[in-house]
Amino acid sequence: MYVWLSAALAFITAMLVTPLAIKTAIKYNIVDQPNLRKVHIKPVPRMGGIAIYAAFVVGTLALGLYSRQVASLLIGGTLVMLFGFVDDVKGISPKVKLLGQLLASLVLVYGGFSVQFITNPFNGGIISLGIFAVPVTVLWLTGISNAVNLIDGLDGLSAGVSSIAALCMAAVCLAQGNTLSAALAVILAASALGFLRYNFNPAKTFMGDCGSLFLGFILGAVAILGLSKGATVVSIFIPLIIMGIPIFDTFFAIVRRMFLHKPIFGADKGHLHHSLLSLGLSHKQTVLAIYAISLIMDLGAVLMAVLTSSQAVLILVLITIFTFAGAEKLGVLRGNKVGKLSSSEKTR
Repeated sequence: MYVWLSAALAFITAMLVTPLAIKTAIKYNIVDQPNLRKVHIKPVPRMGGIAIYAAFVVGTLALGLYSRQVASLLIGGTLVMLFGFVDDVKGISPKVKLLGQLLASLVLVYGGFSVQFITNPFNGGIISLGIFAVPVTVLWLTGISNAVNLIDGLDGLSAGVSSIAALCMAAVCLAQGNTLSAALAVILAASALGFLRYNFNPAKTFMGDCGSLFLGFILGAVAILGLSKGATVVSIFIPLIIMGIPIFDTFFAIVRRMFLHKPIFGADKGHLHHSLLSLGLSHKQTVLAIYAISLIMDLGAVLMAVLTSSQAVLILVLITIFTFAGAEKLGVLRGNKVGKLSSSEKTR
């Protein structure tokens, strides 16, 4: 009951704070200006992530579970949000923004968030990370933060995909008896869904880096807290599948840019949403299609958590095959459809 009340409070908070964030952003000209690469044709407020942050904090505090882990999660999330907010307002270098994520990740490590071991996918044995536990944890948190930020290219895309991932993560955590992680995931989903009311196409506001980086950071943290304790062969892959859209899209972007001999950290138009737009789907249809793909992958991850190891491995293999085959077909993997978008289809 407390979890659902906290989630409801988070949802209501996001619904109430988002309009205030929109008005504040307009007043101080914190807006995303249109250009040839962006789909919107007029300035759009871009500090909606403040509402997601505020909703999650309110919902988490309402749980009444005050511990070192919860405190470190809120402090670390605040750091990530603040660095993203400064970037939204006046812009900071990627190095400074990454420094903020590193500091926030170390706060979580100090608070007890750490990937101590992974399972060996070949024999199911335990591989202790030892001294590598901290760098692996930091790499995971910063990686997921930036992966979610990377897919924030269409109205409602990042908020919707993160909500689906959080709800499926909650289901897996409950199946494994991790009630705190499940509660935090549900609250995060409620926060994002409350904001989505104003962010779905046509968006009245964008979440900005303060929102997308925060969403990714909390998702990564909850995955460590709730999904890194399993000792089955497939346990290492469950969080990867749950956050499959941002993770695979980022991975394919790196492979694609290497294949095309382009800078790995440069921008291109070969992401999943670009490829779907190039097929003739509308903005809204593209987002809904990616929602559906994300839901299918995440439901597969839920099944992996409750089925036998052999059945879970089969699901993992099928998801992997279809993911790579689909990426190749759409041109996401090697970029064979890059550059086919018309000026009216280009995204943020």
